[in-house]
Amino acid sequence: MQASFYLLLGIFFLGAIIGSFINVCVYRIPAGKSIISPPSSCPKCGHQIRWYQNVPILSYLLLGGKCAGCRSKISFRYPAIEALSGFLFVSTFQFFGLSPATLVYWLFLAALVTITFIDLDHQIIPDVISLPGIVVGFLCSFAVPWLPWLDSLFGVLAGGGILLAIAWLYEMLTRREGMGGGDIKLLGMIGAFLGWKAVFPVIFFASLGGTLIGVPVMLLKGKSSRFALPFGPFLAVAAVVYLFWGPIIVQWYLSFLR
Repeated sequence: MQASFYLLLGIFFLGAIIGSFINVCVYRIPAGKSIISPPSSCPKCGHQIRWYQNVPILSYLLLGGKCAGCRSKISFRYPAIEALSGFLFVSTFQFFGLSPATLVYWLFLAALVTITFIDLDHQIIPDVISLPGIVVGFLCSFAVPWLPWLDSLFGVLAGGGILLAIAWLYEMLTRREGMGGGDIKLLGMIGAFLGWKAVFPVIFFASLGGTLIGVPVMLLKGKSSRFALPFGPFLAVAAVVYLFWGPIIVQWYLSFLR
């Protein structure tokens, strides 16, 4: 029991470390900066963050959520992303155990978290993540026993093709762009990692979430239907839902049709 607890704690900390790197990517990729160098520093005073000031979650708590140099407030989102990544890593391990699939899905989830927060901040989905993600997802299908490589390949084609068709049809009917190319590439990446069977449920879950959340947000902000709400986070959350519970939800839904 103790070994299991310490193992899960270690996996959580590993995920939090990845979350710390995700924070770097979210800040630097949209700005066109290197994610490797220079070392992390305070964006306000330039104070270089020492390694002991960069321990995920703990350093934020010990520093009281403030920069060690200028004492300016550090956004709570930094430890939140670290905790989210740790939680996702632990959940993946508990679902899939110690297996190559767990490593594949850790990589997949890290990419989804990065994309989500970049899209929320800038309403873009960087090609530098989604396009290599399509290739990596397809190659990783050879390490996941329940995902034949043909399913992964068809997932790429179905994911990208369906959203491309929807975007084209929407633009033809409304004469304005309703979905960016980043969303299309993201769904292609999701299809590569999860297979073609995941594409329709992910679109459904994402659309449902976008409706339930997007409409109230527009009403609260007094926005019209032209208000642009990033769709990438909804696709990412839907992909996570499908990864853990998709087949169960699909079977539950199909039971009502019998």
